[in-house]
Amino acid sequence: MSPTSAPSKDQDGGAALPSQNRRGRAAGRRPFVRFLVRRIVTALLLALGITLVTFILTNLVPGDPAAANLGQRAIGDPAIVAQWRADHGLDKPLPQQYLIHLSGVLHGDFGQSQQSHRPVADDLAEFVPATLELAGAAILISLVLGVAFGVVAALRRDRLSDHILRVTSLFGISVPTFWLALVAFYVFFYRLQITPGSGRIDPGMTAPPHVTGLYTIDAALSGQWDVFASAAAHLITPALVLALYTIGLLTRFTRSAVLEVLGQDYVRAARAKGLPARVILFRYVLRSALVPVITVAGLAFGSLLSGTVLVEAIFAWPGIGQYAYKSATSLDLPAVMGVGLVVGVVYLVINLIVDVLYGVIDPRVRIS
Repeated sequence: MSPTSAPSKDQDGGAALPSQNRRGRAAGRRPFVRFLVRRIVTALLLALGITLVTFILTNLVPGDPAAANLGQRAIGDPAIVAQWRADHGLDKPLPQQYLIHLSGVLHGDFGQSQQSHRPVADDLAEFVPATLELAGAAILISLVLGVAFGVVAALRRDRLSDHILRVTSLFGISVPTFWLALVAFYVFFYRLQITPGSGRIDPGMTAPPHVTGLYTIDAALSGQWDVFASAAAHLITPALVLALYTIGLLTRFTRSAVLEVLGQDYVRAARAKGLPARVILFRYVLRSALVPVITVAGLAFGSLLSGTVLVEAIFAWPGIGQYAYKSATSLDLPAVMGVGLVVGVVYLVINLIVDVLYGVIDPRVRIS
């Protein structure tokens, strides 16, 4: 029998049975399963806490929702004000209001928006996918360019390309996003006319059939490639504007992480063995350097999702940022709580994904 086909040995020198191999693999999976269950339970408890925090903070906002939503004549009639507060459940004690709110959230009911007079869940289903598409495209661009730039800067340390990339990343971190959005809109749309204007698709085009709410994906699924091209063209400029800060951040973090790993003993040993540079980079260096990069990318995606208000306003992007702004200015409490809960849950999901990726990349995290 050849050495490659020899059966594995147990501790007593005998051949290991298939049942023993299966038990070994099952035992190796148990830490990861326990690790995953702990993270999911923690995320659920934090989601419950988010509902309480958003409810408390929303009700601490100064101002009277009745005065913000009723006209001048109606607000002077106590009977109309009392009826409006009763219709919206604002006449009940705060603990009872929270329990009603929590029960509705658990059943997918976020209440009725006072500005659109529609269920908040319907409003969120319309506006959240637009922001997800914008933030998703921005973080994808950031990951590809930021990690690539960081690796190149680390491998060419103190050379011209390294200095150029470091200056570029510093520029991306320093420039205010809203100013960059105004400049990009003015230069590329108004002056050069090489990018489309505001909105998600060209005027006169019909939105693709709703599947995910993401126009690019829905258009591709339905085979409407003209709509796909229009949606992608409208997406690229605001996504690049949002991505510039994250590209600079990921470039600097990736460079630092790669430089730290390059100085480790096992990387020197791999070089001494004569392993190809490509194998060392992808199998040893990047795998260890990705842990802090994943952390930054996860936090950056959450920030992009919650910080798109000004960019959405400049590019007339109908996303959750505009909806949150209008809800806050009109003291639309159900809508504000719905937006806060959605953003908080997105953060939790991102952190859960990051934790799982930690366990996949670095098995030592599973036992923590």
